Amino acid sequence: MASKNKTPLEGGFPRGLSAPAQRALAGAGYTRIEQLAAVTEADVLNLHGIGPKAIPLLREALAAKSLSFAGTG
Repeated sequence: MASKNKTPLEGGFPRGLSAPAQRALAGAGYTRIEQLAAVTEADVLNLHGIGPKAIPLLREALAAKSLSFAGTG
């Protein structure tokens, strides 16, 4: 059985993000980490496939670009 492609999302997304989380973000149209600065953490958590472990990873990736989720200042 062939293994699934486990290439991380491009666009500044963290490497430790799970495959379901990557699919959820891509399916919602998020192709760059900067796009997440326009939505809240709750919005991202509402995506099917995103679990609470993804939020700190995404928060760190945003912070590396001097950004944060909407509503978190």
